[in-house]
Amino acid sequence: MKSGNAGTSSSDKILSVRQVEGMIADGHSIIILDHRVLKLDVWMNYHPGGNKPIQHMVGKDATIEVSVFHSEQTRDKMARFQIGRIEGRWEDFVPPIQGGQFRHYAESDARPVSPYIPAERLVKRQGNVYPNSQPTRRSSSQNELAFLDSLSKEEIVLNTNKYPALDTDTQNEITQKYLYLHNKIRAEGLYNCNYTAYAWELARCSLMFGLMLHFLHAGWYCMSAMWLGWFWSQLVFIAHDAGHMGITHSFTIDSMIGMVIAAPIGGLSLGWWKRTHNVHHIVTNAPEHDPDNQHLPFFAVNHRFLGSLFSTYHGRFMSYDALGKLLVPYQAFLYYPVLMFGRFNLYIQSWIFLIQGQGPQKGAAWWHRWFELAGSLFFWYWFGYLVVYKSIPSGWDRFAFVMVSHMVTMPLHVQFTLSHFAMSTADLGPTESFPQKMLRTTMDIDCPEWLDFFHGGLQFQAIHHLFPRIPRHNLRRTQKLVLQFCKEVGIPYALYGFVGGNKKVLGSLAEVSRQAAILADCQRTISQRFDLIYGH
Repeated sequence: MKSGNAGTSSSDKILSVRQVEGMIADGHSIIILDHRVLKLDVWMNYHPGGNKPIQHMVGKDATIEVSVFHSEQTRDKMARFQIGRIEGRWEDFVPPIQGGQFRHYAESDARPVSPYIPAERLVKRQGNVYPNSQPTRRSSSQNELAFLDSLSKEEIVLNTNKYPALDTDTQNEITQKYLYLHNKIRAEGLYNCNYTAYAWELARCSLMFGLMLHFLHAGWYCMSAMWLGWFWSQLVFIAHDAGHMGITHSFTIDSMIGMVIAAPIGGLSLGWWKRTHNVHHIVTNAPEHDPDNQHLPFFAVNHRFLGSLFSTYHGRFMSYDALGKLLVPYQAFLYYPVLMFGRFNLYIQSWIFLIQGQGPQKGAAWWHRWFELAGSLFFWYWFGYLVVYKSIPSGWDRFAFVMVSHMVTMPLHVQFTLSHFAMSTADLGPTESFPQKMLRTTMDIDCPEWLDFFHGGLQFQAIHHLFPRIPRHNLRRTQKLVLQFCKEVGIPYALYGFVGGNKKVLGSLAEVSRQAAILADCQRTISQRFDLIYGH
């Protein structure tokens, strides 16, 4: 590439919005970082967090997201992908994976011409986006679509009335104050890990595992199983910290800590969790994109799931089928029973991820898959063979041990879902700032400080979504600064007690069940009218 200005390197040349748009139309993965234009085509297969988070940032200014998810060293390394610079304020596109349309670039676009662009110049990136002209749903009756769309519009109106205006100036002011808060947090040392706190975490986990072995040896199998389940739950909190590089801030060390906890001790894949969780942090609560919200046929956390959405994460329709229509009307009652079996689903998802090799196979994380495969096999050796089979005499006791050890982890799975299931799922467009979107889609749980160990930092989900790499034990101190930020910018901060949060989630699930019942009545009425008209 030749420089457009004498004495300017090719990587520093100024690119126009139309040039960037044309490159995206040609299939390139372009993001903006600190006014630099980065082409990440090559990095897609190396990114340890998977390619989906990058796809959701294509055509957008990713400065905030990259800053809060990565260290300064990583940001500096990304400079090698720079192909140019942009001038002035960047206005985000809708990424191709979310259905954004882009125009091919021609040299004539560099000169003042008519703004009309022929239809054949418009490109919608097929393969990465919704596969048909009605992007979010399978073919449905017009009445069904009208009903669901009216609910979506109502949700958008409620959100726009509750949160700051979406105009560029307002959202930029929020972003600038958020960046100031970020720098203030860093200056106060809240990114520094409290290793003494982790010494206590290690002591607590060791005690729980010791009690599990004690009661196992004594023949108190259900009591032993309870302590094992609680041990796993506490370890998940540490693995979550490590997955966000929140312990040592070293990719290699924290990855090792997380993978050792997840695979050989817990039988799970940290790589699978990072692949889904990173997307969750980028497109939080978006029904079409966030895998943490996609739980059909058991749960429809939003009315949009009643129209069979296309999941850009899984690359398939999430069909609201006969089983979903059977379960969703009762989802508020099934919420806790289903979550009792949540850990079994984590095993399944982990093995699918590892067997299919869905993680990065190049770069610094190429070996993680093989480590986790070996670790998972070791887990089933010590847990399945040495503990369950060799140490427990009867088949019934073995069954009870497995079920109790897994079902007592239910509060952990409640905590996973509590912070998002009842929060906004509306898409307010590309102008909405990162901090407003995180606070709009995430709820925090209030609890006394002495109970922090029970929640494992997950009670500060809104704070965590704003600053994912802050060590868990500093989140309570960070909360005070975020509360002041919310007051200054006028963004509501959702904070509920544990009981109140559960009530809100159950109420939200019940409301979707009610909407499903209305939709079913409409479908029956239409079917009856059809039969009357055509004499069936």
